Amino acid sequence: MQILRLLVLAGSLATSATAALASPAVSLASAVFVERNTPTRGHLLEPASRLSRGDRVVYVVNWSRMGGNGGFTVTNPLPHSVYYQESADGDEEVSIDGGRTWGRLGDLHVGSREATPEDVTHVRWRIASARAAQGSGQIAYSAIVR
Repeated sequence: MQILRLLVLAGSLATSATAALASPAVSLASAVFVERNTPTRGHLLEPASRLSRGDRVVYVVNWSRMGGNGGFTVTNPLPHSVYYQESADGDEEVSIDGGRTWGRLGDLHVGSREATPEDVTHVRWRIASARAAQGSGQIAYSAIVR
C-alpha cells in the first residue's frame, strides 16, 4: 500500500508543479492503473489499489488547456519505487539525472554504458501548438514496480 501512496503522490505533485509553471494555462489530472492478466479476459487495466513487485503500472495524464496560446510541456518525475517502460505515443523525452538533461533513452549514457529504463528519473512530452489548440488530450506511459 505504501508503494501505491508514493505513486499517487508523485503523480499529484507532478500535476500541480507542471500546471503552475505551464504557459498557456493548463489543467492536468493523473490516474494510476495496474495491468492484470486474466485467463478469460486477457489484459485488464484496474485502478491501482494494491501493488506488488513486478506489477506493470500505467499512468494516465489528462490535460486541458484553460487559456493562452502556443504549446507547452508536461513533465512527470518517476517515483523511486518504479522504473520506466514506455510511452503510448513514443514522442517523450527522458532524463536520467533528475531533470537536468533530456533526450531519447537510446541516446543517453550513464558513465560509459547506455542508459536503461531503470535509470530514468523523469519523463516529459512537448505538446505542440497544433495539438494544444485541440483543447485537451491524454498522455499514457507504463512502469514496472521495483
